[in-house]
Amino acid sequence: MAKQKITTKYVCSECGSVTPGWMGKCPTCGKFGTINEEVETPAKSTENKIRQPYAKPVKLSEISDEKITRVKTGIDEFDTVLGGGIVSSSLVLIGGDPGIGKSTLMTQVAGILSKKARVLYASAEESHGQVKIRCDRLGISGENLMIMNETCLNNIIDEANDYDVLIVDSIQAVYLEELSGSSGSVGQVKECASKLMRFAKSTKTTVFIVGHVTKDGAIAGPKVLEHIMDTVLYFEGQPEDNYKLLRAVKNRFGSAQEVGVFEMRENGIFGVKDYNGIFVSEERGSESGSVVTPSVSGNRCMPVEIQTLLSKTVFGMPRRMPLGVDYNRTAFLLAVLEKRAYMPFYSFDVYATAMGGIKLSEPSADLAIAIALASSYKNVPVEKTTCVFGEIGLTGEIRPVMQAEKRVLESIKLGFKKVVLPARNYAQVEKYKQRIEIVPVKHVYQAVKTLLDDGKNGQ
Repeated sequence: MAKQKITTKYVCSECGSVTPGWMGKCPTCGKFGTINEEVETPAKSTENKIRQPYAKPVKLSEISDEKITRVKTGIDEFDTVLGGGIVSSSLVLIGGDPGIGKSTLMTQVAGILSKKARVLYASAEESHGQVKIRCDRLGISGENLMIMNETCLNNIIDEANDYDVLIVDSIQAVYLEELSGSSGSVGQVKECASKLMRFAKSTKTTVFIVGHVTKDGAIAGPKVLEHIMDTVLYFEGQPEDNYKLLRAVKNRFGSAQEVGVFEMRENGIFGVKDYNGIFVSEERGSESGSVVTPSVSGNRCMPVEIQTLLSKTVFGMPRRMPLGVDYNRTAFLLAVLEKRAYMPFYSFDVYATAMGGIKLSEPSADLAIAIALASSYKNVPVEKTTCVFGEIGLTGEIRPVMQAEKRVLESIKLGFKKVVLPARNYAQVEKYKQRIEIVPVKHVYQAVKTLLDDGKNGQ
């Protein structure tokens, strides 16, 4: 029998592309220092291999409805992001920057779930003593919580057969013995995730996986890692900030746009229900350049303050510095204001931010950003009790947005007195005109004239 030849390949740890040899820069994704050498063993001969049985196709009408049961974790914000609670046999991936609170959150969840289910916390990066110190800080007695310090995934799965919930911290630190690559390599991460997926579906065990992120904020490893998961959550925010955002980017059992707000304290991470003081400042309305917009994320609506600042540029090319607001969207809105509202911004550096560290991606924030920019340009503040939403087209037209009624109701609930919205959304919210002043607008120039006094111009 001929001896099998073992070969090596060079794989990018960021995008998973294979190169013929080692390179300093990946030719596919352009990242530096991400090409790693992996040993590739040839596939075994299939001449005498017995074919495994497989499931036959069935008619759609013959498939019985599967009832999804959810288990509450006791952390309301976490349950909301998951879509209402934990789904049995689901695979959940949580990613975030180092020190942001992933392990702390998972330890809290494990401590709460251990009161009514069998939970195994497999820590591949921390010792038993380190996990115990964190549990003591969080006030977790842990009588029914089992801690395992292991890096071999085969051993973890063997022990997890008798548990309802398995937490693996982290996927980049575990490995499979049958693979030759080191832990954290593309092959190991992909195969470990696949094995955990098969384990979760076959044993009805809920599996939580903690994942590292790259310097760009994406989950480290091949993109197939996220495709395997049922739910992918991202922890956002700076490690030194008290408030963190948990965002769902994929959820097979709920909305993929949910955002949970958490506050970091000495005794753990706690959900925040009152967003009014986080994304909205109390000083709004006294200075120009700020306005509030009701932003919808998944099934919830929260007020977010947009702040802008203009300063005379000292460079040949003016700077555009948006934070929490898309850069291209900001440049697009500046061009519309210059052309349709007759406000030249070519001699100003433009700074724009969304309060509280939240990221606004929906187009309904266009009108609020435009009004904030116009307020800075004219040096005229927008009233504190006014909120704005609407999408802007290249012609300056204010386009209608979805869930206008929910935005108006949230504005009424938070005590706003006036709401400026697209004219084509007015019919949906006209019934609330006795409770709040509704101002429909059709064009961005009309919105600027309505909210800002042209007689004042501090520029």
